[in-house]
Amino acid sequence: MIPIVDTHQHLWDLSKFRLAWLDPNTDAGKILGRNFTPKEYEEATRGLNVVKAVYMEVDVVPEQQQAEADYIIALCESGKTPTCAAVVSGRPAADNFAAYVRQFKDHKYVKGLRQVLHVKDTPPGYCLQPAFIRGIRLLGELGLSFDLCIRPAELPDYVKLIDQCPHTRFILDHCGNADLKHTREQREKWKKDMAEIAKRKHIVCKVSGFLASAPKRGEWKLEDVADIVHHTLDVFGPDRVMFGGDWPVCLLGVEKYADWVNALKEVIRDRPEEVQRKLFHDNAVKFYGLPK
Repeated sequence: MIPIVDTHQHLWDLSKFRLAWLDPNTDAGKILGRNFTPKEYEEATRGLNVVKAVYMEVDVVPEQQQAEADYIIALCESGKTPTCAAVVSGRPAADNFAAYVRQFKDHKYVKGLRQVLHVKDTPPGYCLQPAFIRGIRLLGELGLSFDLCIRPAELPDYVKLIDQCPHTRFILDHCGNADLKHTREQREKWKKDMAEIAKRKHIVCKVSGFLASAPKRGEWKLEDVADIVHHTLDVFGPDRVMFGGDWPVCLLGVEKYADWVNALKEVIRDRPEEVQRKLFHDNAVKFYGLPK
């Protein structure tokens, strides 16, 4: 069994952190509105050979960003769980961003930052404002990456951002948030835009997350998953893709973590074993500089 590095692990304890986006009155809130800790992660991944995990920030309220970073660094330092690195929260356009982010230069565990950009209060074109671009360029100067979690229709804007930040490494989350509810026309536009963004060599892509866009949990077809996965692998190539579990958010589309892993394995089973190993393990170790 190929060892797995999960490059997109969420954890949260609602007694410690406030997630303003989590509405308990929605279907999503009913699924996700409880604690998901290392203990639950261990149970969810049991038997799947998940050997390492990279924590991904969970969009806590801004005043808790430092506390979240401190929490996950301590977890990495403990060595008691698969979590061995982290992407923490930050707001690149904020006035205090430079002072905040400099603490992570050459950090053993913090590898990059993310701001979720597909939320309703983030207007189109937000990523192209000068203050945001300055913040992203600073990440490159500090040796930190930036995760792009975006609306798929705005991929062209992020091509412009990437071109203006040639020394920053980018990770495109969730196959550019490909949507299983897309019309054929929307899917074709996504394919075109993905091919264009993939031409930039300082961006890699996480094969993750998009199953959460299913109309309801379990309402997806393997051929639709395959269409998204194969296009992503083809345009980015075998050396610039990484597996991400997106647990527990993936539970919006699947009953359990293993359903996503097994679906992806089925989709790529005819690809060479070397390519499969790069996707599930080797590329993440290399990109994040993880311990072997």
